[in-house]
Amino acid sequence: MRDAISSHASRTSDAPFVPRLAAAIVGVLGLLPVANWMRGGHEAAWYGIVASEWLSGSVIAVGVGVVLAILSNRLPLWRDGLWAGLVERAHARPRLAGALLAATAFVLYAVIARSVLSGRPLLIDELSQLFQARIFAQGRLWLDAPVSPEFTSILHILDGGGKWFSQFPPGGPLMMVPGVWLRAPWLVGPAAGAVSVALFWGVVRRIEARPAVSLGASVLFACAPFVAFLSGSHMNHVTALMWVLVAIYALTRQTASDQPRPAFAALCGFALGATAAIRPVDAVAFALPAGVWMLWRALRNPRCWSEVLAAGVAMALPAGGILWYNARTTGHPLLFAYEQLWGKDHGLGFHRAPWGFAHTPARGLELLSLYFLRLQSYLFETALPSLTFAVAALALTRRLTAIDRYLFASAACLLGLYFAYWHDGFYLGPRFLLLLAPVLIVWSARFPAAMRERWPCAPMLQRGVWFSIAVSALVTIAVNVPFRRRQYQGGLASMRLDYTAPAREMGVRNALILVRESWGSQLVARMWALGVPHSVTETLYRGIDACQLEEVIAQLEAGRVTGEHAVQRLSPLLRDSARVVKSELSPDHTERMLPGATYGPVCQQRVLEDRGGFTFLAPLLVQDWETNFYARDLHARDTLLLARYPDRTLYLMKPVSSAIGASLHLVPLSSDSLRSAWSSGEPSVSR
Repeated sequence: MRDAISSHASRTSDAPFVPRLAAAIVGVLGLLPVANWMRGGHEAAWYGIVASEWLSGSVIAVGVGVVLAILSNRLPLWRDGLWAGLVERAHARPRLAGALLAATAFVLYAVIARSVLSGRPLLIDELSQLFQARIFAQGRLWLDAPVSPEFTSILHILDGGGKWFSQFPPGGPLMMVPGVWLRAPWLVGPAAGAVSVALFWGVVRRIEARPAVSLGASVLFACAPFVAFLSGSHMNHVTALMWVLVAIYALTRQTASDQPRPAFAALCGFALGATAAIRPVDAVAFALPAGVWMLWRALRNPRCWSEVLAAGVAMALPAGGILWYNARTTGHPLLFAYEQLWGKDHGLGFHRAPWGFAHTPARGLELLSLYFLRLQSYLFETALPSLTFAVAALALTRRLTAIDRYLFASAACLLGLYFAYWHDGFYLGPRFLLLLAPVLIVWSARFPAAMRERWPCAPMLQRGVWFSIAVSALVTIAVNVPFRRRQYQGGLASMRLDYTAPAREMGVRNALILVRESWGSQLVARMWALGVPHSVTETLYRGIDACQLEEVIAQLEAGRVTGEHAVQRLSPLLRDSARVVKSELSPDHTERMLPGATYGPVCQQRVLEDRGGFTFLAPLLVQDWETNFYARDLHARDTLLLARYPDRTLYLMKPVSSAIGASLHLVPLSSDSLRSAWSSGEPSVSR
């Protein structure tokens, strides 16, 4: 271990420009509302409130810290070397320390998964990946596509060409398969998070010569709210972080000596390939600098070409698996499912995004600004802005190790790639930047030591900083984290319900259960069924009055007009897209309305149904249906289902009220009366 630290430390460089530039970039993006100064389409409307919280929190933490530092001269509030014994024991038995850190983290993350996030996939991304994991758990790559996909189609799921599967790369769902087999997929995130903690400890104690800093960084990483909350989720960012840390760990072992270490190079390559199978963009960000480093080693020492070869072969294994999976599902090795679903506009670059707007450099800079502004709160949830210590440490440092330079290069690549990506990745924090957490946490932990090295004769300053940190941590534990926990517990209430419980409680079996979704969800699914591409559907749905859509879609269905012909019939309705506003009639504000438009009987009925309460079909795709069959209620179009399941009893599932998260119940229906109403051309009863 000491040799590894010594080796990395010996390859340092006097490059204060790089960390100071990083400090300036992070400081500007993390403190100033850059997004509000530009016109790319995003803004931080909440900046004023959050900035005032940062200011008041900083005043409290620093003010109390200064007072305690002054009082420590007269009262026994300070003792040098308080944690020296713990640090010494942790480094004396590093494997035991790593195991304890990982076990503690696993328990914490598992508690979050169950008590805060209900042990369920709450975001559509989580749900669609769990859907694919359940397919993999059956030993299949896809399910047979439904005959009438409009009744069961959901976002991020492909259901054409006879195949029904998720748009996401296969690595994330594959990581969930053991959880599916154990009937506890919610444990996969906590397990991956715990492994990440152990790996982080393995990395930081090899690259950080100060034992107290490496232990402090590991504890901080395990307990950081941003890492902890995401580790309790089903998001694939968590498993991607785990594999990236495997790669970084292998890279630190590989480069700790000038002698070739092809085994560690192979492990690094395989880990980066596994990351590519989960999140290709994240893999590229860390693989490019690693490849350059390995090539540089090989050019300096020809024997290290064995490392390059080993890493390339190992990386090709999971990469080949991705190509094979793509070939079997989309029909082409280089065609990812999300591109098949959304088109080339889904990819990186400055172009029209799948949702209709143009992604420009200004919009990309706005997104980076939003990510860092959010990190200031979500990373540590401290009274002081979370990035304060990392920025200060970067500003104070004078030397960088080789691994520091690699991590800086990878971070820069990651930011550059997401600068060119159109989507705002916000869920439980700025999730696209989770892979920056190890770098930011290492530098945050380095700040006290960097300050002590810069001003060794200023003990009062050091005490003031430590007391300010302690006060900020108390605010985190007592106020900020409980607030965030309550916020997360109260969010996405409708996705937490057990959608099959009403049927079990009523003893309903072998039934056809129609699920009442919002009018807007019905319109989107019906356009998909007409063969309108997903990206075009998003543009149409966001730019056309819902009643106009209803009328034209009904005409297209009646005339069996599909594909490009359907798009040609729908596109002229966008002429009023600049005038439409969020619906003021329906509680589903994703629906659009044209001010002054008159709604006919059918549209009025759909609005009344929305006001009566609606729910979601998507959570049912990862729950056990038993003998029942669940499908989206599409009113007169339900005759297709009644003809397919003539012997099943019929029910409608909807909330007992319009309140968010209201419990669900089943309403018995008469197929004969419904057929009669539909054939008469009258709008079906609200049911």
